[in-house]
Amino acid sequence: MTELLVTPKSVKHIETLIEKGADAFVIGEQKFGLRLSGEFDKAAMIEAVDMIHRNGKKAYAAVNGIFHNYHLSAVEAYIDFLHEIKVDRIIFGDPAVVMYVKQHTDPIPLHWDAEALVTNYFQCNYWGAKGAARAQLARELSLDEILNIKAHANVEIEVQVHGMTCMFQSKRMLLGNYYTFQERQMKISRNDETNDLLLYDEERDNKYPVYEDYNGTHIMSPNDICLIEELEPLLEAGIDSLKIDGILQSESYINVCTEQYREAIDLYNDDPDAYEDEKFMLVDPIEAIQPEHRPFDEGFLYKQTVY
Repeated sequence: MTELLVTPKSVKHIETLIEKGADAFVIGEQKFGLRLSGEFDKAAMIEAVDMIHRNGKKAYAAVNGIFHNYHLSAVEAYIDFLHEIKVDRIIFGDPAVVMYVKQHTDPIPLHWDAEALVTNYFQCNYWGAKGAARAQLARELSLDEILNIKAHANVEIEVQVHGMTCMFQSKRMLLGNYYTFQERQMKISRNDETNDLLLYDEERDNKYPVYEDYNGTHIMSPNDICLIEELEPLLEAGIDSLKIDGILQSESYINVCTEQYREAIDLYNDDPDAYEDEKFMLVDPIEAIQPEHRPFDEGFLYKQTVY
């Protein structure tokens, strides 16, 4: 059964998302995880994992940050903590995490998430042999590439089906200098209602969300992936997990997306023909709350990436 994976903003939000039909949750703190929807310190992690497990759901801890030597002792201690509270999986991108996990007598299964680098099944199987139970595929893959990886992978495969994607990250805090540097080509505009900072490309009429956190500066895509009408080939192929990424979105927005994708998955599982007939209506509640400056697209599902 395909899992519906979501990114909550708080412990209280998890309770709502369980009611909306989420199966699993990505949680963590920005010191160790990249681009999280919510910040979960250790106390919140303990509370969240307890709530998730009491409801028969799964908790995945994000430890996919970019780590330097001076981070390693903190990473090791955090891995120990995650084993103490018994999260279900640990998301990683850095092999250092694998080494620390392997020090435990009963190591937690791993999810490999190296962002744009996860592009072929050999990589997935390599990390599978090192302890990974799942690979989250790069968002830049086409449908044919996704299905080919799934057919040859020895690990679970996760695909993002909704939300924005990261186009650029620097460990430097660039926002202070960005306006001055780019003023001749782009303008920085702020949405007062949501307090978003947007990089505006006048030539393409695109607005790119920009934000800073512990991990540096992130520039996000101007569009949101929305694959609720394109789930059939993914579900038919047995993709193990479909992810809704709620970064920079409101709780109410994530709630509606979770509810609609839950309905879509269940509808397909019950009757694929019914899903085919009704899929175009499933997107309506999401479109009704979609920010006007962020159109939907299908990501790279039907595109060929040009390098």
